[in-house]
Amino acid sequence: MTFVFDLDGTICFKGKPLSKQMVDALNLLVDKGHDIIFASARPIRDLLPILPPQMHHFPMVGGNGAFVVTEELHISTSHFDTTTGKDIIQLLKKYKAEYLVDSAWDYAYSGSEDHPIRKNLDPNQTAKNVPLEKLNEIVKVVILHSNDNEKLLHELNQLPIVTYLHGSEDIIDINPKDVSKWSGLQMIGIAPFDFIAFGNDANDIPMFKQAKRSICVGNHPELIHVSSEQVASDEQLVIQKIIEVMNDID
Repeated sequence: MTFVFDLDGTICFKGKPLSKQMVDALNLLVDKGHDIIFASARPIRDLLPILPPQMHHFPMVGGNGAFVVTEELHISTSHFDTTTGKDIIQLLKKYKAEYLVDSAWDYAYSGSEDHPIRKNLDPNQTAKNVPLEKLNEIVKVVILHSNDNEKLLHELNQLPIVTYLHGSEDIIDINPKDVSKWSGLQMIGIAPFDFIAFGNDANDIPMFKQAKRSICVGNHPELIHVSSEQVASDEQLVIQKIIEVMNDID
């Protein structure tokens, strides 16, 4: 069976790398013959540092589906078309937004140095923070703050994009239209109802709807509505749930 895991808030917490106990649980899945895919809002650049090196060859979906890695860290991207990218940039300027905008590897960041996202941004310093206009393509946008989020969101929703709101962090995630964790999984070759998904936020909804079994970590109201099971946002309880699901299969 294929297990698909979101990362932050699902199997890793407070932006820290996977714990030894969590890695042991995932290794047990592999030892039992199961496959693992990581599906995160993080771009691949920021996803790799929280995984142990031996898991860097696992298939990955990053940026809520905008980045896909199948083997040998070959990264493919789904980026905004030129017109939409320019429209987004204009709105960022109009509403004096603070942002993180990702290209395939480099990025443009305008937020504060103490923002939680900044702490998880390119920790291995393998990319460059470049001016927004110099990014060769725009793959994913995170709006950290603006002078009017409501009006900004209204105008954004007139564009061919997908938005996810993270209320606890008061940020807006933006992806190209029709891009989601589920579309990323399809690019890897995953079929509907042929995998088990663990997640904790609204950006996990598309893949939860296609999962054979879906476990909501925590109590996100929209995600619980489409999940088959729920577990509290506690690492030890999540580990127990992973083992429980594995044993149900075996």
